[in-house]
Amino acid sequence: MKRIILITGGARSGKSTHAEKLALSLSHNPIYLATARVWDEEFRQRITHHQVRRGPEWMNIEEEKELSKHHLKDRVVLIDCVTLWCTNFFFDLKSDTKQALAAAQAEFDRFTAQDATFIFVSNEIGMGGTSTNEIQRKFTDMQGWMNQYIAAHANEVILMVCGIPLQVK
Repeated sequence: MKRIILITGGARSGKSTHAEKLALSLSHNPIYLATARVWDEEFRQRITHHQVRRGPEWMNIEEEKELSKHHLKDRVVLIDCVTLWCTNFFFDLKSDTKQALAAAQAEFDRFTAQDATFIFVSNEIGMGGTSTNEIQRKFTDMQGWMNQYIAAHANEVILMVCGIPLQVK
């Protein structure tokens, strides 16, 4: 049976840790679908830290954009994270908000058409002030609209605040 869970919140709010605990409570061998691109050495070290923390019970898949090419029927899949995934569409499509949003939504629909439990981790980047940078404003808009899209399709939405999960939906 398909189930979609969105876990959102600010940076370092405990989203990934909560999502990992949830995935492990639902499966002894969940899938970690990582969407990040490695930009620099510091970011590579963050990724390595996350991989070591997760442990051997996880099956790791690295996928920047085409989540739907992975057939994960009946599995528990943690997608971390929507923000980095959207960044890949946004920059590959030359910061065209409408095109990037449409591409991400279409890929979300293809991916979540399969019967699995999906745990999406995303950032609430629009909770701060309005940026003075046009590209940042455009991306914040796209990310906010994508979060709304996922939340509309989700069975559950959890907002993380200071490491505390708050059930929104």
